[in-house]
Amino acid sequence: MLPVKKDFQYEVVHRYSSRDAIVAIKTTPQARKKFDELPELIEARLVSKVIKGKTYQVLTSMCDGLRFPGEDIVELYRYRWEIELGYREMKQTLLDSEYTLRSKRPDMVRQELWGVLLAYNLIRQMMTKASERLDSICPNQLSFTSSAMAVTQYFASLPLTSPGNLPRHYEVLIQQISMFVLPPRREDRSYPRWIKLKPKKYATNRKNASQLN
Repeated sequence: MLPVKKDFQYEVVHRYSSRDAIVAIKTTPQARKKFDELPELIEARLVSKVIKGKTYQVLTSMCDGLRFPGEDIVELYRYRWEIELGYREMKQTLLDSEYTLRSKRPDMVRQELWGVLLAYNLIRQMMTKASERLDSICPNQLSFTSSAMAVTQYFASLPLTSPGNLPRHYEVLIQQISMFVLPPRREDRSYPRWIKLKPKKYATNRKNASQLN
């Protein structure tokens, strides 16, 4: 699925509704030269939705209107933006909002990144197991920060735990994570993008010009 720009050119082939249609897109000579099997026209599906007075359009290859309802496509595209929350959880929670990694060598940087990804997915797996014990609760409706703290405490206590008690402690961990249910998300809230200023290397002198004379 791809977002569509305002100047997107297409020709309607078939309409499912006023905001859902099969369209024909003309490929460029440069693209056809690069890919020999590329046809002159490509059919795709264009789905539109108005959110807060603004029209959003998504282009997709899922052209079967019965198998893939238009509302489901728009919802899936919106859900895929949740990956931004995953990036935030890794940077803020797992890396403690540090601007740089600890490693200095390229191979160690790769190792550290793989470690962060592994830790993130392990925590998410625990959240998935915990959500399976709740009715109508998805894994992303649980608090990642609280779950990460619970998992960290669990592994910190392992050296002091006898092997026979590990299943019981694991069960307690799953039960604990299942309690971290977030409140319903407020759909009317807006978070415009902005550039976060980096901390300055030197302290800022707050004296004005008249005090410096």
